[in-house]
Amino acid sequence: MIICPTCKEEIDDDSRFCDQCGQALLYCNQCGRVGIGRRCTYCGGLMVPPGDGAQMSSASVASVGYATYGSLRQDDSRHAGGESMPVLTLANDSLNIRIVAMNGAIIGRRKGPYTQFFEKQAYVSGVHAQLFFKPETGWSVIDKHSSNGTKLNQHQIQPDVNMTLNNGDILTIANVNLQVIIR
Repeated sequence: MIICPTCKEEIDDDSRFCDQCGQALLYCNQCGRVGIGRRCTYCGGLMVPPGDGAQMSSASVASVGYATYGSLRQDDSRHAGGESMPVLTLANDSLNIRIVAMNGAIIGRRKGPYTQFFEKQAYVSGVHAQLFFKPETGWSVIDKHSSNGTKLNQHQIQPDVNMTLNNGDILTIANVNLQVIIR
């Protein structure tokens, strides 16, 4: 199953159109992710209709479809050492934001897999911050020279400085507060 980029409903892996809202689906010709627009927000590849050079095996599209829209499948939660990676969730219930983090993912209004949560947040930069997981230090965030800054527990973090995230922290992306939940 994949997630429609327009209505966010689950649809069949081999769909050319969303059977819920009718949106024509496009797939990245490099990584196979489903999306909208001319370029993939994850890798920058060209978005093309199915069958026009998109890599669309049902297994890759299913896992990519979920990952692109913030869901982490169980088999994606392993890192190189083979141990389980703790799941990081960033949540703001009043703004209806619940992000399940992906290692290396960009948080931004224009780039990264979470754009649907931030595209209407005018103070969030196009590329605002990045999430990382390292087995020795855990989850962390790095500000990517954003215009309106990133805060961790109300303390401004410097650009390009790796800041460790802990369960219960408050991560502020411009003016959007997100509670850090690590399980």
